[in-house]
Amino acid sequence: MAHESRQTVCLTFDFDAMSVWLSGNPNATPAMLSRGEYGANVGVPRILGLLASFDIRATFFVPGHTAESFPESVEAILRAGHEVAEHGYSHRDPSTQSADEEREDFERGLAALTGTLGHPPLGFRSPSWDYSATTLRLLVEHGLLYDSSLFAGDFHPYHPRMGDRVDADTPLHTGEETNLWEFPVSFCLDDWAHFAFNFDPLRVGLSAPSKVFEIWAGEYDYMTGHEPGGVLTLTMHPQIIGRGHRMALLERFIERVLLDGSARFARMGDVAGDLSEKDA
Repeated sequence: MAHESRQTVCLTFDFDAMSVWLSGNPNATPAMLSRGEYGANVGVPRILGLLASFDIRATFFVPGHTAESFPESVEAILRAGHEVAEHGYSHRDPSTQSADEEREDFERGLAALTGTLGHPPLGFRSPSWDYSATTLRLLVEHGLLYDSSLFAGDFHPYHPRMGDRVDADTPLHTGEETNLWEFPVSFCLDDWAHFAFNFDPLRVGLSAPSKVFEIWAGEYDYMTGHEPGGVLTLTMHPQIIGRGHRMALLERFIERVLLDGSARFARMGDVAGDLSEKDA
């Protein structure tokens, strides 16, 4: 596939709210859940205000649980012109579920967003950034245009394969490429890995925003200098990036990209649509 010379930055937000604390955690406390509520009540409005000030559109991955718990927040996201994509229903890790459990959770999340949007979402992101053996088949079956959960690339979306065979004693036998676009992710480009902290389950974060800016800006500079047509995907969470000093980090990064002028900001679904047209 030929790449355009101009690069793209996709700002993505995993609006997990309470689901991230509830999934697989029978001991979720009121304090944990209040952090998810902070994301809805404080983080989302701040993000929407910042994006509006720069006239930027972004993609929000929303679990069905969040869409049903905070419908006003999701409606505000849509009114502002942003994309809403699927993030499962309950924010459970597909790799820990049976095939039936995964299908039920996925289709419940799909139904919740379809009811809100009036049409199925275009994209999906695994809540755990992991797959089961059947996840990709499920995405293809339901006609998703793109996914953003895997790590086999950095600046160029690719078509993930279905049917790979490999184990510790057998070298890789590649399966067939799907038509799905994969927008690869990285933990160094995820605010949760840098900033989130909780005693149990343990999450060691609390990095300085200056450190994270150096990483994100360094990735952006490499892309614009070496990867024509590249797409940089940043992952953020309203309950994490919504803090004031982290919002200042996001604003600084946006200003850095706009001042450079080499890249556009775009919704992931729009980029996937453009790629599909060029690939036809």
